[in-house]
Amino acid sequence: MFVISMFRESAMEDEKTLALKYFNEAYAHQRHGRLEAAVVLYRQSIEIHPTAEAYTFLGWTFSMMKRYDDAIAECRKAIEIDSEYGNPYNDIGAYLIDQGKIDEAILWLEKAVHASRYESYCYPHYNLGRIWEQKGEWAKALREYELALEECPNYGLARQAIAKIRAMMN
Repeated sequence: MFVISMFRESAMEDEKTLALKYFNEAYAHQRHGRLEAAVVLYRQSIEIHPTAEAYTFLGWTFSMMKRYDDAIAECRKAIEIDSEYGNPYNDIGAYLIDQGKIDEAILWLEKAVHASRYESYCYPHYNLGRIWEQKGEWAKALREYELALEECPNYGLARQAIAKIRAMMN
């Protein structure tokens, strides 16, 4: 029984390694604008070993192709796998903003801000700032942009947005 268990663990590690290889290749294609190739490789990675990251990055690729409904669907799959991973929440919010569905985006971005596994909280704060700015809620927009800058002091877009909002408020 122990030998079978070890074999299964070894096979699983091999699958994860291959899935990661496809993921990395997909990301390289995505960075270079070869989006169709990236889609194929992300799907191969997911077929071997589905991860929240692979679904999220596949969604991001679809968004680059302006396929927002497909992008959102992939992000929802990512959330099913790991509900604490913040990226897909932010991405759904950003895609909804791009579709002009700003009220729907707020909930998703707030979930991203509260996700326990996320390295870039500046993005959902920035996106919430964009929403409040569109709604003419200058103080709320300014606060979100400031939070984005606190999270990432070199975030140029947040710095520019703060300057713009402050100028409008004066």
